[in-house]
Amino acid sequence: MALNKLKFNSLNVTPTAGKTVGFNSDADGLEATFSGGAMTFISKSTASSSSTINFTSGIDSTYKEYIFVFKDIHPATDNVNFTFNMSIDGGSNYNVTKTTSVFYATHLENDGGQELAYLTQRDLAQSTSDQQISSELGNGSDECTSGYLQIFNPSSSVFVKHFLSSLSDNTFHERCSRWDVAGYGNTTSAVDAVQFKMSSGNIDAGTITLYGIN
Repeated sequence: MALNKLKFNSLNVTPTAGKTVGFNSDADGLEATFSGGAMTFISKSTASSSSTINFTSGIDSTYKEYIFVFKDIHPATDNVNFTFNMSIDGGSNYNVTKTTSVFYATHLENDGGQELAYLTQRDLAQSTSDQQISSELGNGSDECTSGYLQIFNPSSSVFVKHFLSSLSDNTFHERCSRWDVAGYGNTTSAVDAVQFKMSSGNIDAGTITLYGIN
């Protein structure tokens, strides 16, 4: 069966109310985006020698998906892990039972040490412990981690609370690492608060921004 190429110059589009259509400048290409939702800013926290960063408001039934964006998270202590946990009681306790899986890819600055691996020592199996989402961070002046964490439908009273995270690290031994964590909070209670902290020491600097996704 023959395939016909869509000709950019012959394409006529009438936007629907509330939708946007965009095209790139390449006459042979089509880049259309239909804006059916929005990424809405909720709050932002800036670390300054902070033992924890807690989000105790803004996570409710308003949105079915929330995303935390991490920018230049810098630890005060060398060789530590960046972690998170969830709460079902407004932040009085951060101890939701979790089951998770953890992958990472790594590459040294000297072009050695390449590895892609599943890390059984970093995952959780029905544990209330903090989940590592970034590891072996360096506290050098230029070292940090950045990335995001997504939590899906935290207010559900029926389903477990799925989450995904992906972060890029500059580790204490001059290594680029990418951490990908997936899992779920095994509770049907509404998750209404989230906490971030280092495995040891403070979060020296960086920002965490919370958005709701329509």
